[in-house]
Amino acid sequence: MAEAKKKEKPAKGTQGLKRHFYKVDGNKIHREKPFCPKCGPGVFLAKHVNRVSCGRCGYTEFASK
Repeated sequence: MAEAKKKEKPAKGTQGLKRHFYKVDGNKIHREKPFCPKCGPGVFLAKHVNRVSCGRCGYTEFASK
């Protein structure tokens, strides 16, 4: 009988997501997204089309037109 091959799944984690939060230029690191003013450093705001929001506390800033 032929054995069924198992498909390998990629490892779970946030390593792939972290590269979107920072940009490295030589020896300098720039944050791509702002921090939440309520939660403090370490909690980023998600950028949407018309707003930025915090997934932890729900803080939202709407973009002015």
